[in-house]
Amino acid sequence: MITREAITRAAQRIGPHVRRTPVVEVAVEGVALPVTLKLELLQHSGSFKARGAFNTLLGAEVGAAGVATASGGNHGAAVAFAARQLGHRAKIFVPEIASPAKVARIASYGAEIVQKGANYSEALALCEAHIAETSATGVHAYDAEATLEGQGTLARELEDQAPGLDTLLVAVGGGGLIGGIAAWYQSGVRLVGVEPFSCNTLHASLAAGERVPVKTSGLAADSLGATTVGRLMFEIAKDHVSGVALVSDDDIRAAQRKLWQETQLVTEPGGAAAFAALLSGAYRPEKDERVGVVVCGANTSMEAFGQLFT
Repeated sequence: MITREAITRAAQRIGPHVRRTPVVEVAVEGVALPVTLKLELLQHSGSFKARGAFNTLLGAEVGAAGVATASGGNHGAAVAFAARQLGHRAKIFVPEIASPAKVARIASYGAEIVQKGANYSEALALCEAHIAETSATGVHAYDAEATLEGQGTLARELEDQAPGLDTLLVAVGGGGLIGGIAAWYQSGVRLVGVEPFSCNTLHASLAAGERVPVKTSGLAADSLGATTVGRLMFEIAKDHVSGVALVSDDDIRAAQRKLWQETQLVTEPGGAAAFAALLSGAYRPEKDERVGVVVCGANTSMEAFGQLFT
């Protein structure tokens, strides 16, 4: 069970190792009140994932075999960064669809990279076989208590920075971020997941009443393309996530452009997905509703980002 007390302990544990990321307010056409953006893309390694990575490794006994994980990219970068900071060797398994920019980010932290498998699930299977063979310390991207407790520290931080929020929009891949956030807020803030139409695993699972696999594709598949949401987060989501808004790839591109125009920050597609729900009207707040958005990732190439404006 992921508790507020456990998240508080995680915050104390990782505090010296992670950034307290800022919030800014922006105006959005059709939304009456300013929207609060939590700029988690400014976190170490370029995404919120550093929180769960540090919480896991600081609570683990890492042996000579080092650390291993499977990732679409951002989690791998976070684990590689945390492992380097803590003096551990790291082996990161990424699928063939992983963004070159994210693979380069992982490599920049000195980790060994194994790029095999058509998708995250296949990379995960290879990673699990490696862990079984070597006894390396595994760090799951989204379905482990330490991971969710680390991600939940974002909500604890945001509650202090923006205590009056009514609703928070959060992009969903495997669900570790929204699961940790929901464990902190519980039902004190309305939580809305945001997924691309082509990566709608939480939407499909909530509709079915159980976790179901989906085929994933599209612009944000490298970060939001988990085929099934995590077991731990789904139990939390059933009680504390009010629903899922779906957005298109074009909606995400528009959100990336708008975030650049408003904040001069570069976001990756998955990092801009939650904001896309507001811009596109996939989520429409009430007149007096105070809305927050987690901008959760920045790991894209300048070449890819520049194509948004050509």
